[in-house]
Amino acid sequence: MNPNNPKQSGRPAAVRRLFAAAGLMALVGLALLAGLVACAGAGDAAPPLAAPPETALPLVDTPVGVVVHEPGAMDGYALFNNRHDTVVYLVDHRGRLAHSWQFPPDSKNIHARLLENGNLLTTLRKAGEVEYAIVEMTPEGRLVWQYAYPGQYGDFLKLPNGNVLLLAQTVKLNWEAVAAGANPEFVNPEGLWFSHLVEVEPVGANGGQVVWQWSPWDHLVQDFDPAKPNYGAPAEHPERIDLNYRLEALQREPFRSDYGFAFLNGLSYHPGMNRIMLTAHHFSELWIIERPAATTEAAGPAGGLLYRWGNPHAYGMGGAAGQQLFFPHNAHWIPPGRPGAGNVLVFNKGSEFRGGERWYSSADEVALPSEGRAYRRAPGTPWPPAGPVWSYPGPSPGGWYPREPEGLQRLPNGNTFITNGVHGTLYQVAPGGEIVWRYISPVLEDGSPLPQGDPMPVRRELGPPYKPEEVWSNFLLEARWYPPDYPGLSHLDLTPGRPLEQSARPPSAASEPRR
Repeated sequence: MNPNNPKQSGRPAAVRRLFAAAGLMALVGLALLAGLVACAGAGDAAPPLAAPPETALPLVDTPVGVVVHEPGAMDGYALFNNRHDTVVYLVDHRGRLAHSWQFPPDSKNIHARLLENGNLLTTLRKAGEVEYAIVEMTPEGRLVWQYAYPGQYGDFLKLPNGNVLLLAQTVKLNWEAVAAGANPEFVNPEGLWFSHLVEVEPVGANGGQVVWQWSPWDHLVQDFDPAKPNYGAPAEHPERIDLNYRLEALQREPFRSDYGFAFLNGLSYHPGMNRIMLTAHHFSELWIIERPAATTEAAGPAGGLLYRWGNPHAYGMGGAAGQQLFFPHNAHWIPPGRPGAGNVLVFNKGSEFRGGERWYSSADEVALPSEGRAYRRAPGTPWPPAGPVWSYPGPSPGGWYPREPEGLQRLPNGNTFITNGVHGTLYQVAPGGEIVWRYISPVLEDGSPLPQGDPMPVRRELGPPYKPEEVWSNFLLEARWYPPDYPGLSHLDLTPGRPLEQSARPPSAASEPRR
């Protein structure tokens, strides 16, 4: 038996997990469909709450709901959910419940987007499962489509053609990574995990067809072993991805190694240029690639990096002094019609491997050096710009550190909407850096609302190798802001209810009484 053959039962544990995920494509449909139907007709009955913790948690005195609302704030709606709750909430700028979607009780880690047709597109995973599924449902909670792709996780988006672009993880076995030129000293026994892109065309209500893929594994360079493929100097091939960059740090930090050498955590699509922007976490960069028509083209030179920014050292140019991004998240183009359109917003998290920490976060805006469809760069130099054109270092410079998850958007009036996940807090920040709107979610991890005036339980406290920080029980995943004229809102009944901190847990959207 060959232990490196994924078709044989002796395959490494990581590979077994990956291939076992394929079975979810048959199982998740029935499980999710049954759960969604049950929840859509649940009436006023809420799912049972989680058991209380065995030991008392520390408490933090904080108000909840809308705690700042200045004249410069933009009206609209925030879409969010607690990391461990099964309800997605839409609240207006006054904090009043406008709509909600209920998911099965064993769902978790729900990432949600409101589509222009009023449907909700989400990724979620069942409790105890590793793999995600993607689900589209109507405002009333009726299932439209669901699909599970092996290794799927994190960010996603719906393309103009109706297809869905997903992130997924796969693995190259140890011997495959070494054969490609990786330093064997720093390759885990189970191999190297890395992210790739998958474009899925929905098929029916419970399936999909993969029509396009892009993988960083097709665009490697390595300067470790001249006898292996992809040999060359990374500085001479900035369109390629250095296979050995930070492998030693990944090996040294086992809590990071599950992410893999090319872990991607953000997607953005530019329809006018047919390009995709990726946020490369461990490389501390944003990458821009073409979206060729065929996967074969994406695997060739046409699929190489057109532009990269944030950390010239990742392609052999410059050192620590030139680094601008530090484990970034959510890089995306500012859409047309909004201040800064065409520039990039990125959440600059701050933390890195031990020895390279910045220890504070910022929201940064970057002006791309565009010249038509090209990006300006002098030969032998890093890609410009030298720094962001706008940066918000948080309400307390040097101390703002929302480690995860984070997100940001440029709003039509020029404000920037920011998510501080670990404290369940949403901000609107004016161009001058003033916080003009702030909302603290009252929804706790068991789904219950925290009444105004009650102290906030602390879920846990981060310690080394992170900067010490309390994680509150209203821990959010990324939130989204929708202006009043967003087309998807016209499909919803937005009659305002009471603020969540003044309400019992809302029932499912299908039967929610409007006040």
